[in-house]
Amino acid sequence: MQYSIKHLFHIDAPKQVVFKAISSIEGLSNWWTIQTKGETHLGGTIQFDFGETVGPKMEITKLEVNQEIEWKCIASHHGWESNTFVFLLDDNDGKTRVRFSHNGWKEQNEFYGICNFSWGRYLLSLRQYCETGKGVAFGSLEYK
Repeated sequence: MQYSIKHLFHIDAPKQVVFKAISSIEGLSNWWTIQTKGETHLGGTIQFDFGETVGPKMEITKLEVNQEIEWKCIASHHGWESNTFVFLLDDNDGKTRVRFSHNGWKEQNEFYGICNFSWGRYLLSLRQYCETGKGVAFGSLEYK
């Protein structure tokens, strides 16, 4: 059996703004980690690092403009290899509804709980970035 971390929330910004935030190096650097680099086309890879810690390397496996992006983890020191990360966007009552999932967990252990909490924090940063132009990415002055 495999488990998923799932979050559903709304952002008071157009889908185009949200999609740019989840599909561009500039956007990702403003809400997840300032140490983001790579290529954001279908089949491209993105490296996410956190200070001295080498983070996950993701391959973009699905890319539908303003609708969906999916990453597959191809390298990780935390056991995320082959996990998938999906952002689905749609319009809902004048806002963008975001359905996020981190799929492929083998068990719901302590690390699963830590990651679930951390995703909540970073997705709130995504919302702040899209609504105000200022997120709280790891490594930013605002991150504590």
